[in-house]
Amino acid sequence: MRLKIITRSILLLIAIALGAPVYATNSDVGKEKRWAEQVIDGLLDGDELWLNDGSGHEFLGILTEGDTGSGRAVILAHGIGVHPNWPDVIYPLREALLENEITSLSIQMPILPNEAEDSEYSALYPEVPGRLQAAVDFLKDSGYARVDIVGHSLGARMATYYLAQQGTDGVNSVVLIGMGNSSTGSWPQSIDALARLRVPVLDLYGGKDLDIVLNTVQDRANSGQGNKSGIYRQIRVDEANHFFQGHEDELKSIVIDWLQSR
Repeated sequence: MRLKIITRSILLLIAIALGAPVYATNSDVGKEKRWAEQVIDGLLDGDELWLNDGSGHEFLGILTEGDTGSGRAVILAHGIGVHPNWPDVIYPLREALLENEITSLSIQMPILPNEAEDSEYSALYPEVPGRLQAAVDFLKDSGYARVDIVGHSLGARMATYYLAQQGTDGVNSVVLIGMGNSSTGSWPQSIDALARLRVPVLDLYGGKDLDIVLNTVQDRANSGQGNKSGIYRQIRVDEANHFFQGHEDELKSIVIDWLQSR
């Protein structure tokens, strides 16, 4: 332990000496607060919900209740640096789930300052299981027997990390939207971990997606074939970009069809 602390200190001093930006090893709480204020102020559907990640930190969730008697709910995990009501991917899915009477809980994932690089998010991965588990537990305690997770981009990698670390108790399936291998240091094992998952996986991406997504299509497919549930499906929406802008209807239709088939 002492060696790890010393090594971390040396790396920190080197970064400072080189003039590199240095970020905390936990989520930017100030930014989370600012996002929360903005989200709550503009919330048109759903209710704010505050969850505890197990360390004492409370984070924002948006609970949008559909048919509470269906026993089905979906957790939404957004992409890098944004919030649980983000207009790309997340809000369209919240809207589609509500239209189909499916309860959703969109949660604030760990974030860093705007100028942080993807690779610097590696320090935040240990915070991920506490947040997703808190969301799962809340929904289970609320009577939802079947809980699915839908993650976009970094949220997809974080969902994979959670399921690989925590197992799959209480999770019915996972939808990974625009997931590729990350930059060096930010848990690059995410694709390999697909073979260790024990829940059905839908791997959804756009034909005009980011290079880190398009360059790993076959790698994801190869790893997904080892899925312990025996169910891995990969779907490409030819003209869609990473955020499915202009292709929201296809995004919503594919995700809803998947959830209703489980």
